[in-house]
Amino acid sequence: MEHDVLVAGETLIDFLPHQTGPLEDVATFERRPGGAPANVAVSLTRLERPPLFWTRVGDDPFGRYLERSLVECGLSDRWIERDEDAKTTLAFVSHDEIGDREFSFYRHDTADTRLEPGRIDDGTLAACEWVHAGGVTLSSGSSRTAILELLERAAAAGCTVSFDPNLRPELWPDEAAFPNVVGDALAHVDICLATVAELEALGFTGGSPKAIARAVLDRGSIHTVFVTQGSDGAVAVAGDEAPWPATVVEHSGFEVETIDTTGAGDAFVAGVIDALRDGTNLTETVAFANAVAAMSTTASGAMTALPTRDAVTALLEESRSK
Repeated sequence: MEHDVLVAGETLIDFLPHQTGPLEDVATFERRPGGAPANVAVSLTRLERPPLFWTRVGDDPFGRYLERSLVECGLSDRWIERDEDAKTTLAFVSHDEIGDREFSFYRHDTADTRLEPGRIDDGTLAACEWVHAGGVTLSSGSSRTAILELLERAAAAGCTVSFDPNLRPELWPDEAAFPNVVGDALAHVDICLATVAELEALGFTGGSPKAIARAVLDRGSIHTVFVTQGSDGAVAVAGDEAPWPATVVEHSGFEVETIDTTGAGDAFVAGVIDALRDGTNLTETVAFANAVAAMSTTASGAMTALPTRDAVTALLEESRSK
């Protein structure tokens, strides 16, 4: 099978609580596979566009479970690396009454912080038309250099490069490091997908999502910005350098019965990549990505809740018929 998309970054274990409230009050958890890039890769597979996925897990029971889970989801194991000298990252999740979540990470020198530059060979990169990565792997270890190097090489190879800052403050104890390091990554990025809070943390201002998105376009190589707003949908702003018409698109999202929002942003990213790879216009792309994200919130877990293309299509058709 030919793969024209490469996703790179962390795979980890999400421990999901069996009750709402702060972590100190949670007695039991359920183990689930997670990690933003892993969720994007699996979501693309569910949408019938399986990418290559470069990740690194520990050679421990959790890492073997994650590798098996990724393969069972339809991903190739070609770039799933197993680290014999490091453990797998664990993330404990807490939920509030409306499904929003916070994370507590166990990630000191774990396998996903130890990606190595140069691992993706030139031939593999040349066969890809799209490369996607996220901000967590930039927070520490050799993975920072590895992902920055990959993004630079992908841009030089003519790939479309997309990036999700995915700010997790716990992983950036030095607040100044986040805008500095992610700023280095954005120099090689075509499409940025982020929340208002993440863009503000990167130093972009403007007030409204549209204004902040325009500020991003004014300060670098990025030609299209998607600003996600949770249950309120998303805004997309394309500049003059975009390969599609310069425009502003707003979509208010879909009303669904939300169980768990973990991974919804990753589902949105996958929806954007899938739609744009198909040549879909920006208006329909935002609607499709919002539908993928909405459907991902209707069950518990990140990876396990990602919807099929048929489920997304059904939600879109239902919305059009109202």
